[in-house]
Amino acid sequence: MMEFGSFDEKTAQEKTEPEPLAGLTQREAAERLEKYGRNRLPEPPMAGPLRIFLRQFLSPFIYILMIAAIVSFMLGENPSGIFILAVLILNAVIGMIQEYSAQRSAAALRNMVKGVTHVIRDGIGLSIDVEELVPGDLVILSSGDRVPADVRLVSSHNLAIDESMLTGESLAVSKNAGAEVEEDALLSERVNQGFASSIITHGRAQAIVTATGTSTEIGKIATHVTQERTSEPPLMIRIKNFTYQVSAGISVAIFILIIIMLLKGSYSIEAIILMTIGLAVSVIPEGLPVALTVALAIGMERMAKCSVIIRKLIAVEALGSCTFICSDKTGTLTVNELTIRRIVLPDGHVIQVSGEGVAPGGEIHGDTELRHLRELCVAGVLANESHLNYAKGEWISDGDIVDIAFLVLAKKLGMSITELRRQQTQLELIPYEPENAYCGSVNFDGDTKWLYAKGSPEKMLEMCDQMETVHGPVDIERHLIEEQFESLARQGYRVIALAKREVVENHHHKMEQMSFLGMVAMIDPVRKEAYDAIRRCRLAGIEVAMITGDHPSTAKSIAVELGLCKEHERVVTGTMIRQAMTKDPEAADDLIRPARVFARIEPQQKEQIVDSFMRQNHFVAVTGDGVNDAPAMRRANTGIAMGKRGTDVAKETADLIITDDNFASIVAGIEQGRVVYNNIRKVVALLVATGFSALLLFFMTVIAGLPMPMIAVQLLWLNLIANGLQDVALAFEPKEGNELVCKPRSPDEPVFDKRLVEDILVSGIVMGGLAFLLYYLALQSGESITMARNQTLMLMVLFGNIRALSSRSETRSIFSLPLRDNWFLTFAVPIALLVHVSAMYTPWISDVLQIQPISWEQSVQLVLMALILLVVEETHKWYQRRRARF
Repeated sequence: MMEFGSFDEKTAQEKTEPEPLAGLTQREAAERLEKYGRNRLPEPPMAGPLRIFLRQFLSPFIYILMIAAIVSFMLGENPSGIFILAVLILNAVIGMIQEYSAQRSAAALRNMVKGVTHVIRDGIGLSIDVEELVPGDLVILSSGDRVPADVRLVSSHNLAIDESMLTGESLAVSKNAGAEVEEDALLSERVNQGFASSIITHGRAQAIVTATGTSTEIGKIATHVTQERTSEPPLMIRIKNFTYQVSAGISVAIFILIIIMLLKGSYSIEAIILMTIGLAVSVIPEGLPVALTVALAIGMERMAKCSVIIRKLIAVEALGSCTFICSDKTGTLTVNELTIRRIVLPDGHVIQVSGEGVAPGGEIHGDTELRHLRELCVAGVLANESHLNYAKGEWISDGDIVDIAFLVLAKKLGMSITELRRQQTQLELIPYEPENAYCGSVNFDGDTKWLYAKGSPEKMLEMCDQMETVHGPVDIERHLIEEQFESLARQGYRVIALAKREVVENHHHKMEQMSFLGMVAMIDPVRKEAYDAIRRCRLAGIEVAMITGDHPSTAKSIAVELGLCKEHERVVTGTMIRQAMTKDPEAADDLIRPARVFARIEPQQKEQIVDSFMRQNHFVAVTGDGVNDAPAMRRANTGIAMGKRGTDVAKETADLIITDDNFASIVAGIEQGRVVYNNIRKVVALLVATGFSALLLFFMTVIAGLPMPMIAVQLLWLNLIANGLQDVALAFEPKEGNELVCKPRSPDEPVFDKRLVEDILVSGIVMGGLAFLLYYLALQSGESITMARNQTLMLMVLFGNIRALSSRSETRSIFSLPLRDNWFLTFAVPIALLVHVSAMYTPWISDVLQIQPISWEQSVQLVLMALILLVVEETHKWYQRRRARF
């Protein structure tokens, strides 16, 4: 593609041979279309549903269960085989749906460059499909157009382009075809170029297409977005590790058990195989995928009530795992609307202005009747091309955001914009030109012609020899005004100065001998809710950094106000990162590690920042609303898009969307994400503990030389009754209230941490030990094997119920957790028990399961034995709470 940014205007025109103003010939355009391809963005790689479905079977759990299913069918145990296959297929379908829905992340990017554009070919103006544009085409651009490709301006008039979607800069960028820029200039500094998909806010231009399709800046972003995400969600990492650990443990344990049974010589091969199948199904937590999906789905529903929409189910928990949030400034931490906060009059009067956005709410603190204050406001309204109207219950603005800020100020002062413009007829408009750095308007009030101007303070001072005061115009004190300006600039304000003079000559553009009216300090105000949200993030152990394309002084001012950094701390700029990256990643890490404010950052650099924090072992969430945020959002562990202001690209790339653009909603999402993970741990604690107890029971039985304590079909039934409803019910547990006072989990923290392993061992040993004791005593007392197994199965069902209730919290007592907080579990426990008791009295079921009713005396004994588990677990929790205090 062509590089024009560093060429001067004449050289750029010469590049459109043979005739610059005639554009390309149709023949040349066709040849270039063949060479460079169509002006469109890449299609994302798509995997078909079948391929995604088959991928779901790549898991050690699945391998073991598939072998168990095959062996079951070979031995004629069809119910067992069908049961196992049903679980496998359900798990695969759920996984396929989740993964297939994530493949549309680049669709909005392709839509952004579709449409019609105006070009000159063979000296004739034409309207063509945007996809037919080629490098070298001469395009005509005007206000309201979307720039169709990357271009080098050939001529421009009063041109400004909104590039916030690419650069993060909240203000439209004034463009100048005659400007020269360095070859390695930042995007925000390339004032002689335009970029695909940015919006022309006002003015017109002719430009040469320099890049199309994937070679454009947005095309480079699209290429990044369509690539596979390099980072896995933390839950997937933990579950994967958990799967391998449990699979290996179960395989080794069952292998050892088989060896012992073979050495004993009292068990037939068929009995050993059936026991292995039943035990594998009972011990393997195959219910985890379903419970996991339910937990995530419940979390997704709860997050939706907090204005957080989840696009990818696994992102529910990922948000709760993040240790670092990289937040966009414009539109995320701020409202993305310039607001006048301070008015500084030449005689030293300072007027404070409150409120934010285009709504004229707020107060003016100061003498609002000052004559020169109102004259300043008149100048801001008349040297103005924008409009502000109230319709359908809201304020609607149209035009440049600087102009709109002056209209809002007029409303706050109680001035009628319509009446003011009617009283002072506009005779001539002096449009804003970048090289002039001001705009103006000549108006007639019925008696006198007035020239009003506004622009940069430096330019306005050059034009003025007087300044307005309470006592009228006096000689200007430049040093005083310069000090005021420098003070405002250091505080991160965008400063606009205003001036006026009476027009007595015919030359309206004579910009001299004017009277300085004062300066206004504007800022894109911080969202009110952002302060508390950042405080709560820190309370939860989550660091927050602000990444923006704005000027460093503006970024630092906002960051200090939010408490993200101190006055003495450094702002890291894109230039600094570029220089560090030329050395090595470690130098970049050293630069980025302590920083919490990043300014003048380009999209690729935002990715580099995310990569750096991820190398530092952080799980990173990236928020944003523009195209410039998309690559970093894709790169990060979790991408968060703003719903109201977010572009389609940002929303499609994100894992979740904040519908109210409220940074505080992220905190609510983090809390729910942590609730989801805690509930998943509760499910794991239930499933693994009951499975471990069954494994321990069989080990002790085989070592003692006793018959198997349960047959294969009883193990399958126990797995269904003890865990089938209760594990899913635990996914409905509400928050415990301490989620946001705990530090984030380490990315390397396994599901089986010390606390969970200890809990599983304690409960598993108690359940397995007591079940073996019951089975042994029953046989010793002369009970038949069938009755001994019947009582053992009943005890294991009771254990499952108590274990489910106890698993509601890892540390809190079961008696401190109201049953009404989880009605699903409250009903699931007695229903599971009722189903098992009913099976005892249902002939055909009892025959298959080889169970029968038990006496009341036996029932009481079993309940008392089951309550031992409750006593042990309550004692263990008390010990954990006591240990945590010391």
